Amino acid sequence: MNKELLEALDTLEKEKDISKETLFEAIESSLLIACKNHFGKADNMKAEVNRETCDFTVYAEKTVVEEVTDPVTEISLEDARETDSGAALGDVIKVEIKSKDFGRIATNSAKNVILQKIREEERHVIYNQYYEKEKDIVTGVVQRYIGRNVSINLGKADAILNESEMVKGETFRPTERVKVYIVEVKDTSKGPKILVSRTHPELVKRLFEAEVAEIQDGTVEIKSIAREAGSRTKMAVWSNNPNVDAVGACVGFNGSRVNAIVDELKGEKIDIINWDENPGNLIQNALSPAKIVAVFADPDEKTAKVVVPDYQLSLAIGKEGQNARLAARLTGYKIDIKSETQAKDAEGFRYEDYIDYDEEEYSEEETEE
Repeated sequence: MNKELLEALDTLEKEKDISKETLFEAIESSLLIACKNHFGKADNMKAEVNRETCDFTVYAEKTVVEEVTDPVTEISLEDARETDSGAALGDVIKVEIKSKDFGRIATNSAKNVILQKIREEERHVIYNQYYEKEKDIVTGVVQRYIGRNVSINLGKADAILNESEMVKGETFRPTERVKVYIVEVKDTSKGPKILVSRTHPELVKRLFEAEVAEIQDGTVEIKSIAREAGSRTKMAVWSNNPNVDAVGACVGFNGSRVNAIVDELKGEKIDIINWDENPGNLIQNALSPAKIVAVFADPDEKTAKVVVPDYQLSLAIGKEGQNARLAARLTGYKIDIKSETQAKDAEGFRYEDYIDYDEEEYSEEETEE
């Protein structure tokens, strides 16, 4: 039994997650390449490795002839009968080839084939491992800055956090642990190229999925999310269980759950609101913390007109329009916000055009639309 080879294959399978069957096939292929380099061709040759003992055999299938013209593919009757006493002219017999007779060049070629196969399989295994994690979050360790980009080690591979995917003003220290969202995994000749992000809205979503048990078991759903990385995120949630408060579940006791995510995002503000199938109610929730006087939503045009108290206008719009902008992204509606004074001064304004979307006032026909 070839114990050393067997142990080496076991180690490779365990450490690099490369199946032994693949390695056996690589060894058999390398032996055939060694034969081709030594004899000039190997079409009639086969290599077999015993999967239990790792003992290997290389043999050529030769035709028994009266006069040998090609010693690689033919064998004389006299020589054939030394291997098989019953051999006759025209028979094809197996003749063992001693691998120790191979030259140095043939041996090196065989070794290179095995090493190349191991490298290819290792890249393939790593690619598959991280391709399965595409569109998910992983924890990595900051390695170094490459220009303005950051190299992050994910365990078996390094990922690149491009400057465009970094939160403005966020800096990293070597050996710092950080959570990132895998945007894309590409298979290249140099191994998998993994692109990650700290600005993607799905990063926040995945963080809540990992932190909130009710989201993991499907009781609470994240319906929509809008984010301006490093500044603020708005997230709409819905509970499938009337006894479970969706917002409360995401916030956690004394804010423990949401605060853990805020800390991971280095202080980014997170607004969590209740999702509502009624677009008026949803828009009203999305503009929180501003108070709304009235809202008219057009589901066909995906537009909405909103009236707020005069003193709430700046709060509804937010700093540099951020609150209104995030609310629009969250709901999918183009939102036009006016104060009561502006609305009354507007040409053709009629208060009855604005519907205050309480459950009693929202008709079933409009809901179906």
